[in-house]
Amino acid sequence: MATDIATLQNIEEKNPAVERTSARPVFSPRCDIFENNDGLVLLADMPGVDEKSISIDLEAGVLTIAGKVSEDFHGDRELSYREYRAGDFERSFNLSEELNTDKIEAAIKNGVLRVFLPKLEKAKPKKITVQAG
Repeated sequence: MATDIATLQNIEEKNPAVERTSARPVFSPRCDIFENNDGLVLLADMPGVDEKSISIDLEAGVLTIAGKVSEDFHGDRELSYREYRAGDFERSFNLSEELNTDKIEAAIKNGVLRVFLPKLEKAKPKKITVQAG
């Protein structure tokens, strides 16, 4: 069954649940998530991705990180053998309502994306002092 690209794009616009396809491999980046009193820190391994080729989107409580890797990372050298094919990265996370989505911060350095997801003030733990007597 042959379907042209324009038809697929129209279907995706009308129904965002349609799975996107890619001519390149798309990897789910490995992530570590840490929690402290102020919020969550998400670290995602995305080698070959820089700040110009990454996108972070938040829609309906779902945070999606995506990064594109350039195939042209060999410079002026000619490739004679390949065991690793470059691919893109994408992963989504459902966020808690206890996070302040207006103040999310992100930075990427050496292929590691760091996303800080701050907690709302009402969700932060409070210390109660105990008095004698």
